[in-house]
Amino acid sequence: MSSTTSYKPGADEVKRLREATGAGMLECRNALVKAHGDFDRAKGFLVEHGQATLAKKAERAADEGLIGSYIHGGGKIGVLVELNCETDFVARNERFGGLLRDIAIHIAATSPRFVDRESVPAELFASLRKEIHEASPPGTSLEGIEEVVESKLDKWCKEHVLLDQSFVKDDTKSVGELLGSFAGILGEKIRVRRFVKFALHDDDRE
Repeated sequence: MSSTTSYKPGADEVKRLREATGAGMLECRNALVKAHGDFDRAKGFLVEHGQATLAKKAERAADEGLIGSYIHGGGKIGVLVELNCETDFVARNERFGGLLRDIAIHIAATSPRFVDRESVPAELFASLRKEIHEASPPGTSLEGIEEVVESKLDKWCKEHVLLDQSFVKDDTKSVGELLGSFAGILGEKIRVRRFVKFALHDDDRE
């Protein structure tokens, strides 16, 4: 028997890794065996494995999930979010619920307008491009203008598009990257389908 398979993790170790990652019991056991009991390495193996298979699931339907809410400011701000996954099993996972709440808190703090770039109306992007073109200094080369346009559109998306925004609890990653890391661990496609933010008297503002 090879040294890779000689290690036998205990039930407590498997349970701890499962609680930390949300992966299945067998996957956790196999990761611990591969890591010879090193918890952090086993966790890393699960993330790598999930990310490697994530691309294969990109086209799969994510029709399960949860709708979560967050109320802030003594009831003056409220957010509703629909977070989807592939199975009801993952939807009931504690980590999935925590992710849903974190995203709702993020939306309350940053007020994004769109979920992703695909949901931004084409005419809005066209209008933004036109404004940037018109504001370019005379004599700027077409190539130079295009570089500025792409740079400013990226900046605009990081301010207004949820998946492009820096995550408020960890600004080293975007919300999109956060979803990707959870999808890698949980082994399912995860997406924000829609959200809405309410603010008291918001519709009265000029």
